[in-house]
Amino acid sequence: MLTLESFEEASEIVKKVTQETKLIKSSYFSDLTGNKIFFKPENMQRTGAYKVRGAYYKISTLTPEEREKGLITASAGNHAQGVAYAANKFGVKAVIVMPTTTPLIKVERTKSYGAEVILKGDVYDEACEYALSLAQEEGYTFIHPFDDPAVATGQGTIAMEIIQELPLVDYILVPVGGGGLATGVATLAKLLNPHIKVIGVEPAGAACLRASLQKGEVVTLPQVNTIADGTAVQTPGEKIFPYLQENLDRVMTVEDNELIVAFLDMVENHKMIVENSGLLTVAALRHLDFKNKKVVAILSGGNMDVITMSSVVQHGLIQRDRIFTVSVLIPDKPGELVRVATIIAKEQGNVIKLDHNQFVSTNRNAAVELKITMEAFGTEHKNTIVRALEEAGCRPKVIRTSL
Repeated sequence: MLTLESFEEASEIVKKVTQETKLIKSSYFSDLTGNKIFFKPENMQRTGAYKVRGAYYKISTLTPEEREKGLITASAGNHAQGVAYAANKFGVKAVIVMPTTTPLIKVERTKSYGAEVILKGDVYDEACEYALSLAQEEGYTFIHPFDDPAVATGQGTIAMEIIQELPLVDYILVPVGGGGLATGVATLAKLLNPHIKVIGVEPAGAACLRASLQKGEVVTLPQVNTIADGTAVQTPGEKIFPYLQENLDRVMTVEDNELIVAFLDMVENHKMIVENSGLLTVAALRHLDFKNKKVVAILSGGNMDVITMSSVVQHGLIQRDRIFTVSVLIPDKPGELVRVATIIAKEQGNVIKLDHNQFVSTNRNAAVELKITMEAFGTEHKNTIVRALEEAGCRPKVIRTSL
């Protein structure tokens, strides 16, 4: 049972392995939403995510015999690091099964804590099935990443800290994968103050909890497809599902392209790196249907590899019209390229790539195609540049940008 006493115990125990993650007021999102927005930056934990809380508390509840058998778990990354780090603190063996799609940074950091890593399956559920089979074969003690009341209790210590720091909080937004974090946060929040609303946020491509709540029982999605790898879960936890039914006020979903915009929001306005799953609550802020409330968005983790980060930044700039491509048709004669470049320069556009195609037409004197990729300040600036090219007779056409 998730009781107030167990949450209080867990709050003291996890202090041995956690760092303080004080709330951060966001002026940017407060102004944008008409609410008082705060972030709970669990991406600043030693392991880069909140998962160390549940892992350490769970291991603390095991008997010495259970620990000595060795620990095993399955995880897309953050729980893996949490278990590896916690096992290292307890001086016991840890085996971690991770999906083959797990970002390299999470794999390497898990190994750095002394754990043995096995890559198996394309999604968490496949990795978990293999980990359970290994646990049976080798006698390991399995530490479930979310479907365990003790793990959920450890995760719920986040709510204790939020309410201690902001007693009059109205809403808490929490990312949802399998539901362990949402279970702990929602249950403790209701125990401390039934008036607090807790909203779970899932990726639209892996909304297993929403589907389960709608049906009134745990269901398994046929497949998941999302860039939020830490929450790419097909089935929510069965043991914790009743707590979610009782304590979670509602579930929101966000599309992957919204996470890309949210990443840029956090980098530019808060100078923080937050991984895609942790950005679920940030993206959800743009969909709030209330005003003048105190809202805490939990940033669950910040473990993102540089390649993924680079891709997200590029796509985010394209989505916001900060980078765009136009195709223009100009006569094939000296001076035309300079003329087009001068128009763009006059409007303060910055050219970053050119592609000159002389064979778009059999009549080169009539027209050749010039594809120009450039930087702009945003949509309004982009439209100004395009209008200037139109007025100069260049017949611009905005096309798909490929960097």
